[in-house]
Amino acid sequence: MKWVIKALLKVFFKVRIQGLEHYHHLDQSGEPMLIIANHTSLLDGVLIRAFLPGDTAFMIDESHTHKWYEKFLLSFVHHFKVEFHNPYATKRVIKALKSGQHCMIFPEGRITTTGSLMKVYEGTGMVAHQANAKILPICIQGAHQSQFSYLDGERFAYTKRRWFPAITLQVLPAQSLDMPGDLKGRLKHQFFKNRIFTLLRDATFESQQTPQSLFKALCNSGKSFNDKQVCVEDINGVGVSRKKLRLGAMILGRKLAALCHGEQRVGVLLPNVSGLPVAFFGLQAFGIVPAMLNFTAGLGPMRSACETAELKSIITSRKFVEVYQLDAVVEALSDQVQFIYLEDVRAQVGLLDKLRAILTPVSSLKGYGVEENAPAVVLFTSGSEGVPKGVVLSHRNLTSNVNQISAMLTLLPGEQLFNALPTFHSFGLTAGLLWPILKGGRVFLYPSPLHYGVIPEMIYTLNVKLLFGTDTFFSGYAKKADPYDFYSVRYMVAGAEKLRPETRRLYADRFHTPILEGYGVTETAPVLAVNMPLSFKNGTVGQLVPGVEYKIRPIEGIEEGGALCVKGPNVMLGYLMPNQPGVLQAPEDGWYDTGDVVSVDQQGFITIKGRAKRFAKIGGEMISLTAVESYINQYSPEGHHVVVSVADERKGEQLILVTNDDGLSRQTVKEAAKRVQVSELMVPKTVILVEEIPVLGTGKTNYPAVQSIADGHFKS
Repeated sequence: MKWVIKALLKVFFKVRIQGLEHYHHLDQSGEPMLIIANHTSLLDGVLIRAFLPGDTAFMIDESHTHKWYEKFLLSFVHHFKVEFHNPYATKRVIKALKSGQHCMIFPEGRITTTGSLMKVYEGTGMVAHQANAKILPICIQGAHQSQFSYLDGERFAYTKRRWFPAITLQVLPAQSLDMPGDLKGRLKHQFFKNRIFTLLRDATFESQQTPQSLFKALCNSGKSFNDKQVCVEDINGVGVSRKKLRLGAMILGRKLAALCHGEQRVGVLLPNVSGLPVAFFGLQAFGIVPAMLNFTAGLGPMRSACETAELKSIITSRKFVEVYQLDAVVEALSDQVQFIYLEDVRAQVGLLDKLRAILTPVSSLKGYGVEENAPAVVLFTSGSEGVPKGVVLSHRNLTSNVNQISAMLTLLPGEQLFNALPTFHSFGLTAGLLWPILKGGRVFLYPSPLHYGVIPEMIYTLNVKLLFGTDTFFSGYAKKADPYDFYSVRYMVAGAEKLRPETRRLYADRFHTPILEGYGVTETAPVLAVNMPLSFKNGTVGQLVPGVEYKIRPIEGIEEGGALCVKGPNVMLGYLMPNQPGVLQAPEDGWYDTGDVVSVDQQGFITIKGRAKRFAKIGGEMISLTAVESYINQYSPEGHHVVVSVADERKGEQLILVTNDDGLSRQTVKEAAKRVQVSELMVPKTVILVEEIPVLGTGKTNYPAVQSIADGHFKS
């Protein structure tokens, strides 16, 4: 009967199993084997029973064994009926494991209704621990699109539901729990739960790692999700479906490729409107690398970016140049690059161009088959600590980071994401644009994150579910928003700068909406870590995304933690440096030193101590400027405060506070320090009052500009 079922599943569902060697390796070792998998449909148990060798016993929650079809499907597998909430329920499974029986548990305990991982029960980890069993993770892909899944009806409007979708079983290497010996009680149970969730999360990520270009990923998203549903909207009322995005990219891309005369990289100078992803994927379709230019940076940095990336052409819009008053910048740059205006290109598109796009196989386009390690985009560092550098990210970097984000955060098919972050910033590009487009969501593009009075109202009107931003932007929205404006938001994600505890508390108390703090850098495409509803620790930036290795580089004078160095599929190809235009400088052995001082706890939660460059050495002691800002923020949560250091003949360096709060003085800062009982060395010697703290277009503090204010104060 097993072989008959296996043959039928192969015929109807084209079932493939990958990584079966990991099962055989563990089976031959003779160690107890506990198999775990995500639970996507009623077929899951039958699939594993049919395609895994040997006889596996399934642990099934008793509440899922009553309906006729449940009884029918369970008749094909050897199973234990247990009550998941009964502490004695696991004894039979532990006994079976110790006797040599291979056992299987779905740690979620129920079939997903979201298509993503749901709550994980700690009992699975307890079983593995007490039986001293190795855990074999399996990821089931595709079954959630079948009629046997529990996705709700609204999600099926956006997900292509089929009777017989292709299904893949991905078997990953066996893992041990490796529980620290000093955990007891609640912490022990928390460890079991977190470890099992992490194994399933990582399995989900690994199963999605298919080598492909960005344009191919766009084409494949149309196969998985409703091609005709709108996936991008903008403030002009323009909505674009995946089908229109793909066809528009093919039409526009062909025109742009002809105008760019075989150029390797082309600049993109556009705001958050629907035409941006069409232009972006248009370049991708024809194998041209977009270089995303920061239009808030000013003429000097923009000219430097053009020289660094060796740009000869820039794509922009006449309307955009006019509205953002960039005429002088465009005129000044015209002596070294040609400007291509989208209005002019669109005027040349005719019926034949549209027919050609419809009739052309996407697989014939150069960008479809581009090697995954080829350059896909050039972004430029924010310049918050110096001259911007070009960061070259590959197709693999970007698609991997999209999959890493999906493994951490749930984006349901068709869910509305609001993105006001500029796409010249990696956070806005990868998380705010590529993630929803490639993973079935829909994104509303808004041209500026600084419209504090408008954005909360739009979030309310659009029934937004997810929102990305920075601490600066979230603080601005809070000042203008009605308490009900964020009623529809499931969660917000903060990155790019430290999320102040005051901001987190404000949103929890006033808006009843959680802000999940994450962490990333442009060089890692950008997301490196993020808190998530299923694995959260206040005060940290969460756990590393799957697929990333890390090591801590010691820093002299800093006892707890060190500089975070990372390696993984999302780490950049390399830098383009201003002093060596066009020359790619790859990270050594694939490791990138973030320059951020962090500490990592036993469960992998990362706490950011500050930038390595944002420490001052005073009287032989290393002082974190971020830590000084932290206690001042507690004292004055409404203000914007930045601490920098200047030279001091007696102690080496001294701290300077630059603030927009006229209530702060040297004396009040000393009182704030006294409240939290910090060292006298952490009290700024001088307080400089400014009307407004300099901020970059990405929302980050412009540290060089603040440093200039402090230096200028002493020179004057």
